[in-house]
Amino acid sequence: MIPKASGKLRRLGIPTVADRVVQAALKLVLEPIFEVDFHPCSYGFRPKRRAQDAIAEIHLLTSPPRNYEWVLDADIAACFDNIDHTALLGRVRRRVGDKRVLALIKAFLKSGILTEAGQTDATETGTPQGGILSPLLANIALSVLDDHFTAAWSAMGDSSARHRRRARGEATYRLVRYADDFVVLVHGSKAHTEALRDQVSAVLAPIGLRLSEEKSRICHVEDGFDFLGFRIQRQPKRGSGKPTVYTWPTKKALASVKATVRTVTRQGLHQPLAVLLYRLAPILRGWTSYFRYGVSKATFDYLRRFTWRRVLLWLRRKHRRANWKWLLRHYLPRWWPQDGNVALFDPGKVAVSRYRYRGNIATPWSTTTAA
Repeated sequence: MIPKASGKLRRLGIPTVADRVVQAALKLVLEPIFEVDFHPCSYGFRPKRRAQDAIAEIHLLTSPPRNYEWVLDADIAACFDNIDHTALLGRVRRRVGDKRVLALIKAFLKSGILTEAGQTDATETGTPQGGILSPLLANIALSVLDDHFTAAWSAMGDSSARHRRRARGEATYRLVRYADDFVVLVHGSKAHTEALRDQVSAVLAPIGLRLSEEKSRICHVEDGFDFLGFRIQRQPKRGSGKPTVYTWPTKKALASVKATVRTVTRQGLHQPLAVLLYRLAPILRGWTSYFRYGVSKATFDYLRRFTWRRVLLWLRRKHRRANWKWLLRHYLPRWWPQDGNVALFDPGKVAVSRYRYRGNIATPWSTTTAA
């Protein structure tokens, strides 16, 4: 059991080494088969796709000339824990006929979890988080959403038909999904969006899933919403006043990296400064690398100042009798922490840019290979 951000606990099922080998081999066989069937609106746990692709599509759809304005920001309650095994195996069985493979997948789903007390808890529903095969199985189950919204989009016709549909006061809508996190963008009214929430609930029910009433909400793009760590909001552009969609790190994401930096700089006083700088570098580099595709410069500068203060407090605690002159001479050339050739990673120097929308990203396998 590991803690979640909400304060609740999440159950992990970590496979043994032998099971991990088998699951990895099974994934190599199954992934090309199902990748051919997956739709472009799905981005999570898929080859050649990343979270920034999902953010880029949302930015494209909410910007002129498309101007999708209403957002169903949905959250599935305990998705990995509640997937119905019968429904999931039924979807796998449509593409896989080998009974030995099906029996192996079922065995992994029903294997149970060994508790700290040495007892085995049965897994009647869900696919255990921590398994190599679980993300692919979750995508197979959640592809019911992709199928539903792709069929609805096709039924709306071409661009002219969709334009006439909007002129009649009807809605058009698009799904953007990253694993169990997804949004439905609506060109219409709030009432249309509320109706779509009922549609989503109806589509999820047969696979044993439901929307979280507490976390799912309907909002306007001008009010903004959080998705995959980014805050997405339409605001007047400085100078021209033109409505523009901006993305930047959420307060929650910033608080998370600050907490990590704070934890690292509270320990290791017996070690050299270089060890602390080595530990901070991948944390800061990874976080800024993820968020550099957005309006993140001010946030990076703030993180730079915060980390600098934390390292200086660490130095003051480590060398309690040293004055500032001594610290400057030994560890702070030009007031920037450095130990020998190792310097503190500077988040403020990370360049920011707009992530380019890549459209329909081709699967690495051909249809013939996956057949």
